[in-house]
Amino acid sequence: MPVLILLRHGQSVWNLENRFTGDTDIDLTPAGEQEAALAGNLLQDFHVDVAYTSMLNRAMHTLNIVLSKIGTTIPVIRSAALNERNYGSLQGLNKAEVEKQYGTKQLVLWRRSYDTAPPNGESLKDTYNRVIPYYNEEIAPQLQAGKNVLIVAHGNSLRALMMYLEHISVTDITGINIATGIPRLYTFTSDMQLLDAHYLANAAPEPATK
Repeated sequence: MPVLILLRHGQSVWNLENRFTGDTDIDLTPAGEQEAALAGNLLQDFHVDVAYTSMLNRAMHTLNIVLSKIGTTIPVIRSAALNERNYGSLQGLNKAEVEKQYGTKQLVLWRRSYDTAPPNGESLKDTYNRVIPYYNEEIAPQLQAGKNVLIVAHGNSLRALMMYLEHISVTDITGINIATGIPRLYTFTSDMQLLDAHYLANAAPEPATK
């Protein structure tokens, strides 16, 4: 039975500073490197055949740390289709300051809704529409061939993939966030029916209002 592992990169510098990062190429903090190392430790007992990641350094850095912990050399494929969504005019701004200026409701709408995009940015729907075709064309065939796949990407590109894999509604996705550095495992039957999805460690995702 093939296994798909989703991993959000470790804490980035702008995560720590509570800024909208989007597809700005910001690297990990020391704490983020530690999160990646812990994720690698959790994955040491899993055989991984191929890894996919975005074009952003924080995801690639996380993947490199994970692979060093696993102690294996595998093909790594990078694609902009897996990049974090673009937050447009909000990128680089402090979330608390945006909340003070526009209100909590608007902040949550920009951060968590499915089809509302921030000014000059992408919505989760936009992200879904680039992630899912890439998954179906490039990643699903690897799973269908019986290979175990690791994807290291970002909160919103992985939320989009979670929606697709777990049939999460556009309403329910608003309350879901993915914690940094915690692997999520998907197990499929040989005909690609989802059997199970769970995190490898006990970690409560941050509330959608943060």
